[in-house]
Amino acid sequence: MSETTVKRGNYRWVIVALIFFATTINYIDRQVIGILAPVLEKEIGWDELDYGYIVTAFSAAYAIGLLVVGRIIDKVGTKIGYIIAITGWSFAAMGHALAKSVVGFASARFSLGIFEAGNFPAAIKTVAEWFPKKERAFATGVFNAGSNVGAVVAPLVVPWITLTWGWQEAFITTGLLGFVWLIAWSYFYDHPNKHKSVRKEELAYIQSDPPDPPVKIPWLQLIQYRQTWAFAIAKFLTDPIWWFYLYWVPKFLNNNYGITLDKIGLPLIIIYLMADIGSVGGGWLSSFFIKRGWDVNKGRKTAMIICALLVIPIVFASMASEMWIAVALLSLATAAHQGWSANLFTTVSDMFPRKAIGSVVGFGGMAGAIGGMLIATLAGFILQLTGSYIVLFIISGSVYVVAFLIFNFLVPKLETVEL
Repeated sequence: MSETTVKRGNYRWVIVALIFFATTINYIDRQVIGILAPVLEKEIGWDELDYGYIVTAFSAAYAIGLLVVGRIIDKVGTKIGYIIAITGWSFAAMGHALAKSVVGFASARFSLGIFEAGNFPAAIKTVAEWFPKKERAFATGVFNAGSNVGAVVAPLVVPWITLTWGWQEAFITTGLLGFVWLIAWSYFYDHPNKHKSVRKEELAYIQSDPPDPPVKIPWLQLIQYRQTWAFAIAKFLTDPIWWFYLYWVPKFLNNNYGITLDKIGLPLIIIYLMADIGSVGGGWLSSFFIKRGWDVNKGRKTAMIICALLVIPIVFASMASEMWIAVALLSLATAAHQGWSANLFTTVSDMFPRKAIGSVVGFGGMAGAIGGMLIATLAGFILQLTGSYIVLFIISGSVYVVAFLIFNFLVPKLETVEL
C-alpha cells in the first residue's frame, strides 16, 4: 500500500464491505427456494409449471418494487432506504416457513421480491456517493460478488439445516441474518460528507470528479433518454439468465445427473465461487483499462464484450455427458455474467448524476425483472413440454452479444447526460 493511500484513508472500502454483506444476505434469502425445490416438489406437490409461477411471482414483485424503490431511495437516501428494504425482505424470507401451498409460496415470494428490489439501487447509489468514477466498476464488482457468496453459502447451510431440522427452519434461520446486518449498517454508515471516520484527503479523492449539476430531475424525464433505455434493454435481456441459473441449476443437476440435496453443495459452490471471481475480475478489468489511460467508454465496453463472448459456450451445457463438464461450462457462464453485470451497473454512474442513479437503476432493474418473469414462465413450459434444457441454454448463450450490440447502438459513447 502506497504512502499516499495510507494518508488518504480507505474508509470507503468499509462501506463496500457493508453492501457486500447486504448483497450476500439478499441472495441467500433469494436462493433458498431453488435449493429446496426438489424437496418442496414432493412435500407440497407442485410441478414444473407451478414452480415457474412461483418464480414468476417473485419476478413480478421485483419489477413493481424496482419501479418505485429507486425513486424512494433517491429521496430518502441510502441509509434509510437500505434499512426499510432489508427489514422487509427479512420478514418476507421467514414468512416462507408458513406456506403450505403453491399460492402460499407465491405470496411469500411476492413479498420477498417487493423488498429485495431495494438492494441494488441502494448499493449502486452508495458506490456513486463513496467512489470516484475510476474506482466504481471495481467497487461494484466487489459488492456484487456478494450475490455469488450468497449463492455459495446457501448450498452449504440450507441442506444441512433442512436435513437436521426441516425446510421451515431453513427459511427462518436465513431470514434472521438481515437483522444482524441492520445493527452494523446503523452503526457504521453515513454519507461521506457527514462521516467522522473519513479523512479530508479521502473525501477530496471521493469527490474528485466534476460536481453534479444542481437541477431537479423528474422521474419521467429520465425515461426520455436513450441512455436509460440502453441500460434497461441490456438488463431485460441478461438479468433473466442469472435468475435462470439461480432457480433452475439445482433442478438441472438433479434431473440430468441425479444430484440430490445432500450432494448439491459442492457443484453449486464451485459454480458461484467462479462467479465471484468473474464479478471482481470483470470490475477490475475495466478499471485497469481506465487507469492505464483508456477513456471510460473504451475501457468499460471492452470489458463488457469480453464477458459477453465468454458466456457463449454455455449452449453446450445441456449436452454434457459428465456432470463436471456441465459445472465447468456453468462456472464460466456465471463468472462472465457477473463481470458483465458489474460493468453494466457502472455505466449508470458513468452516464447520470448521483441524484438520478437510484431511479435509473430501479427502472433498468424493473426491466430485468420483467424479463425474469418471462424466462420463469417460459422455462416452466419448455421443461414441462420437452423435459430438456437445450433451448434454455441456447438462449442463455446468445443474449449477451445481442444486448451489447443494442447498448452500443443506443450509446455509441459513454458520457454524462446533459440534464
